[in-house]
Amino acid sequence: MDESKVGENDLQCYCAQLAQEYPFASLLNSQARQAAADRAWSAIKRFYENCKAKKPGKKGYPQFQHDNRSVEYKQTGWKFSPSGKRITFTDGCGIGRVRLIGCRDLATQPIPAIKRVRIIRRADGYYVQFGIQAERRIEHIPTGKPVGIDVGLMAFYTDSDGQTAPNPRYLRRAEKRLKRLQRRLSKKAKKSNSRKKARKVLAKAHLKVSRQRETTPGSRRAR
Repeated sequence: MDESKVGENDLQCYCAQLAQEYPFASLLNSQARQAAADRAWSAIKRFYENCKAKKPGKKGYPQFQHDNRSVEYKQTGWKFSPSGKRITFTDGCGIGRVRLIGCRDLATQPIPAIKRVRIIRRADGYYVQFGIQAERRIEHIPTGKPVGIDVGLMAFYTDSDGQTAPNPRYLRRAEKRLKRLQRRLSKKAKKSNSRKKARKVLAKAHLKVSRQRETTPGSRRAR
């Protein structure tokens, strides 16, 4: 934004400069800082691609997150226990060792196969996401019978055989509760403990709706 002809490599070098200027940035793992620079560059690149494609929308600088709730590590800055129950973050942020709640199938994965480790804060706690390099093979057995599917609003889908699946409408079902929680939050005094509690309850309600609409496999909760 300050000058032209700045690329992705320049942004990576700027992260090292910021680590020398700000103490909180120096505590973070170097590859985690690079991952943050990659996310910022993806926003810049997507903005210019939309401008070249002349997509409609507001014009101006890319919008960045002001309250990022996740940190992504690459292959350093963390240590995975052989049992698959704990993970230790070894950088200077002071996270330390956390206990993982969930399935234990990660213990069977080799360490080089884990390419990304992200710790993310959500309304109901902290989660650790693992990006694993794997080959997925799905064998499709053709039946020889074509089926047409139509996606609609009244029904989730209707096929050519007449079978339909109802639309779950998770957001519509939760609207009354969300409105009630939003009114309760607006009545609380600002910067009060009761407002913080009401905001957490509202955030959990929104999180439940998002999980109903789209589940996120491969996440494990951390304590």
